[in-house]
Parts: sequence; C-alpha cells; structure tokens
Amino acid sequence: MRQNGTYATNLISRRTIANAQASARRTADRLIADTSRTSAEFPQVLANHLPMLLEILCRLGATAQRLEEFAEFYSRSNCLPPLPAEIAPISIADWQAALGDRRREADYRRFFAAETRRLGGSGAIRRYVPVLAQGIGASALHGLMRLAYGVLRKDEDEIGIALGYWAATWLKLRDEPAGPPDIDEPIALAALMQAEPAFRAVAVETDLLWHWMRAVGGKAEFAPLIGRLRCGPDLLERVTGASLLLYAGTMTFEGLHALTGSYWVRLISPLLDDPIALARFFWQAILAVYPKIGMPTPFDDRAMDALRAIKSPPLAEIAAAAVASNDEHHPSLVFTALQDYARTLDPIYPVLAAKRVALID
Repeated sequence: MRQNGTYATNLISRRTIANAQASARRTADRLIADTSRTSAEFPQVLANHLPMLLEILCRLGATAQRLEEFAEFYSRSNCLPPLPAEIAPISIADWQAALGDRRREADYRRFFAAETRRLGGSGAIRRYVPVLAQGIGASALHGLMRLAYGVLRKDEDEIGIALGYWAATWLKLRDEPAGPPDIDEPIALAALMQAEPAFRAVAVETDLLWHWMRAVGGKAEFAPLIGRLRCGPDLLERVTGASLLLYAGTMTFEGLHALTGSYWVRLISPLLDDPIALARFFWQAILAVYPKIGMPTPFDDRAMDALRAIKSPPLAEIAAAAVASNDEHHPSLVFTALQDYARTLDPIYPVLAAKRVALID
C-alpha cells in the first residue's frame, strides 16, 4: 500500500508540474504575441527585451504568475511605446533603400511579415539575413537577438518582426581588408587594438553600445581589422571561445553581449547558406565595443582554469535566481550559459552564471 501511495503521490506531483508548465507556456505565448503592438525600442533608443525575456523566463521555469508580473513591471518601468505609424510601403525592389532608418520600423515590419508568410520563416532568413548581417550592429545586436529567439520559438510572427527591426536599425561598420587574412584567433584582433592610439581616443555622444559601435566602426584604423581574421567552418567555435574569454575576464555588460550574442549566432546559423559570414560580422561588432571597456587583456588559460575549479551551485538554483531577478540581462546570461554548458559540459559556464546572479563571488 505504501508503494502504491508513493506512486500515486509522485504521479499527482508530476501532473501538477506538467500543468504548471503548460500554463506558463500559454501565458508566455500570449504575452509575447501582445508585444507585437509595441516598438522594438524605447526611449532613449534602447532595445525592448520583453519578448525575448518572456521566452527565456518560461524556459528557465518561471510560473505563469511570474511571467505576468515581469511583463507588467518591464512595460511600466520602460514606458514601452506603441509601434509608430507607417510612412510608405517597402517592396522587394527597394527594400534596401531605407536600411537603418528607425522611422521606417512599421514599414519594414509590414514588409517582412509579408515576406515571412510568402517564403516561410526559414526562407525569409535565408533570403534576407546575408544583407542584414552586414549591419549586425543593429540596435546593439538586438535585432540579431530577437531573430534568434524567434527561431528558437519557431515563431514566424516574431521572425518577421525581428527582420523588420533589424532592417530599421541596421548599422554597417567599415570592412576594408588591406591584405590577405593572417590571424586565426579572434581574440588576437582585440590584442592588436590595444596598441592603436585611435581606439583610446573615441568620441561618443552617449554611452549606448550601438553608438560606440558606430564611432569605433567608422574609424579608418578599424576598417582593415576584421579582414585579417581567417575564416572557415570552425569560425563560430573560435568566436564562441573568444567571447567566453572576453566575458570571463571582464564580467562586463559588453562582454555579456559577446557571450550571449555568440549563442544567438548559433541559433540562426543552420538556416543560412553561408553561416561563416554571420559569425565574422558578429565578431566585428564585438571588437567595435572593446574600446568602451578600456581594452583589458583577456584571461589566460591559468585564469580560466581557476574559474573552472570553483564549485557552482546547482543549476536549478541558478535558474531560479535568474527568474526572480528584474535585471533584464540576468536571465539572458544565465540561459545562454546553461545552454552552452549543456552543449559543451564546460564547468566554467555555470560558474559564470552563478556569478552573474550573485550566488558566488
């Protein structure tokens, strides 16, 4: 009888958990759909993370109530504006003419919604991301982020919105190779920047990441930099390793975007005919914010191994801390780190995630 009672209790518990998860999923899907009525940015030109965060929080174990509470908090705190009015239709023939014009967000979103219906989400990505990738700095990589989570969700509405957002905020950096590629390690390009005085005298009107990308990425000294990187099928792995070094060694906001951004590139890459180009443009954008943090020397192997030796809390505890936080970057970093840990089993990822949410020093 005791065994039967235990079995029944466990069965009820599993059903309760499954019902809670199903409720959270329905709530996340509804709230994400609701975000389509708002602009992808809010004053002063900051990225609206809400649709991506709702997906992340749901996958980290948030309840339906927590998702509702977070959506209300985020919307109220950031005064999320409605989608602006349309100006003029965009067509296949002229779709590149207004790239980077934020006033055309609604026009681009309408265009890409239609293209996503016509081609399918994967088809629209394959058709348009090769051009959009050249302006990957869009809204400080958040066009890339929104597209990546649309892909993760298999959500064609979100894919269309993300492509439109990326197009309206498109930001191209100078890319003028001066010779054949001669460097294998992406992090070595950062080391080259340390010796260039021009990168220590950057005039930026605000502290926004995309303003730094624009200022650094427009310099003559920056123009040949990414052209020195040897590209090949393993480029994303090399870029991911460099992003890990940059975040682990700095724990900065900028390093966080390198680590999370490499995951976004990984989500989108299987849908592209030339995924190498996306990784290349992504690393170029990260190099453009490296001067913002003073261009510190990345960690060496000994420092990385010291981090790996730290005992991290249980993964569930790390996830719960991220879910409880109202810091919009805690869940993003934690989710990325746990995904990369599942892929690599590298113990440094849970350590970095636990550090981000202050579970360890």
